[in-house]
Order: sequence, then structure tokens, then C-alpha cells
Amino acid sequence: MQTRYPAILLAACLIAALPYGAARQPAAGSDATAAPYGQTARSRDGIGKTYLGREISQVMGWQGADWLDRADRVKEERPDLLLEGLALKPGMTVADVGAGTGYYTWLISSRVGDGGKVYAVDVQPEMIRMIKERMQKRGAGNVVPVLASATDTRLPAASVDLALMVDVYHELEYPAEVLDSIVSSLKPGGRVVFVEYRAEDPAVPIKPLHKMSEAQIRGEASRHGLSWERTINSLPWQHMVIFRRD
Repeated sequence: MQTRYPAILLAACLIAALPYGAARQPAAGSDATAAPYGQTARSRDGIGKTYLGREISQVMGWQGADWLDRADRVKEERPDLLLEGLALKPGMTVADVGAGTGYYTWLISSRVGDGGKVYAVDVQPEMIRMIKERMQKRGAGNVVPVLASATDTRLPAASVDLALMVDVYHELEYPAEVLDSIVSSLKPGGRVVFVEYRAEDPAVPIKPLHKMSEAQIRGEASRHGLSWERTINSLPWQHMVIFRRD
């Protein structure tokens, strides 16, 4: 049976007709210390706001929640490889930032065990409601849903071993503020993992504004006291770029 994707998701994530726009990249020799936010002509998939020259994409709304649980996600994202790359251990505290329906929250929950904790963070109340209902049905008592704001994850300070963002960071309206908030929530030596569709690979069938290059991710993360640890490229379409708090 052919999957029918909601219109909001077709506008957000599917294959683009145009190549990756060079005009949306930071200009060569641009000053990284300049004001990070700017305005641009709003593109079809963007919000008309830039961060370090990168146009911020539209947010995937809760109306498309079924797409997050699609059967093809296992083949397209290989969550088994993603979880392996996180090196989770029982007892860890993990923040799933932009948790959506809790797809990865649930998988992480079983890996950190009863002695661990998973903060399921999202800005949409409807998503938080779904997470609460699903985790209650599954008996996941170690999951704590957190309703964030556009600028603040509202996570407890120095409480998190690992913060994960899967296809989320490129949509943040205030990436600098949110990343500061995430860093503040990390324990010393805590890690932040960006999982984004690879902009370097034109064969990845995702619209340009919903992709990020490793260089973009590393450049933006370096402004927040994060040191690059490693990049994992074993996923079919995404890369995992892992940082550690200095």
C-alpha cells in the first residue's frame, strides 16, 4: 500500500526540484563574530530568517505525526545503527530534544533502563500529549516529557549525559539560544549529538533546507563551548556529528 503523506510534510521534507542553493550558505570569508541572525526573502521551505547565513527551515507540525512513525523509517534511518553510535549505558540521563511522537524516546528508554531517565523535549503541546499517552501505555516510567519554549529546552542544569537532536536542529527558530540551553543542561563531559540529512550528498532525497553539512554543524556548535569528538557516516541518509562539552 502506498503511504499518503500529509501536505505539511510534503512541503517540509520531500525531494526538492532545485539543487542546494549556494545563496543560502554563509558567504566565503564571512565574519563568524557578526550578528548571527538575519533576514532574507522567504523561500518555499524556509521562514525568511537566517542564522550565520543559513536559512532556517519551516517546522514540521504535529499534524504530520504519523510520518514520524512510518514503517520505512527503519530502512531510511537505521535506528539500530544510530543507537549503537550513541553508546548508551544503563543509568544514563538522555535528552531527546525535538522528540516529536517519542519515536527515539522509547528506544532510548529501554536502553538506559529503570535507573536512567529520558527527557522528551518538544515545543508543541500536541506532541507532548502524544508522548505522555504512548509512554504511559508502554509503561515507560523513566520518561519525563518537557514542554520547551522556542528559546529554552527547560532542562535542569548540569543533569544530562547526552542530548540528541534527530532532524531537528535545522528547524530551530533560535538555534543559538536553544543550543546554549542544551549546553547548560549537560553534565561536565556531556555530549550533544546532531543527526541531520547530509547536505554534501545530492543523492539524499530531502529538500535543501532540511539538510545540513558537517561543516555547518561543526561551525555552529563550536560557538557554544562544544568540542567535536567524531562524525559517524554509516547511516543511509544522515550523519551523526558528536560533540563534548568542554
